[in-house]
Amino acid sequence: MKVVATNRKAFHDYTITDNYEAGMVLEGSEVKSLREGSVSLSDAYADFRKGEIYLFNLHITPYKCSSYMAPDPKRRRKLLLNKREIRRLYGQISQRGYALVPLKIYFSDRGFAKVTLGLCQHKRQYDKKEKMLKEEDKKKISRLRKAVR
Repeated sequence: MKVVATNRKAFHDYTITDNYEAGMVLEGSEVKSLREGSVSLSDAYADFRKGEIYLFNLHITPYKCSSYMAPDPKRRRKLLLNKREIRRLYGQISQRGYALVPLKIYFSDRGFAKVTLGLCQHKRQYDKKEKMLKEEDKKKISRLRKAVR
């Protein structure tokens, strides 16, 4: 499994409750661009359209050696999930406060481009501060333990 891109901002801004793996429908030279790693997940999100899930604002830079017919870098991309998973996600997202956010893009062992979607809730500002304080406390404790030894 070769990880192409991760969405580190999502881990900071959201509380991730569940993960789903989905395939992506790509056109032409987008696969070559992904293999080069020229992709941006920063503003990407997934949403429902006509009973299917699409990925929006995923920027895949056009491949530099492609022909004149390069696809739009920010076009919407269809995600491949089972109907059962789509129904379950639709039920959970229709609840208040949930969002589908892409967490990472990778190539499977068989060479297919996959995306890991996270079912997320937005963190509040005080949650972020609390997490940072806990991490600082852990660092201080580990430093004190090293100093005692």
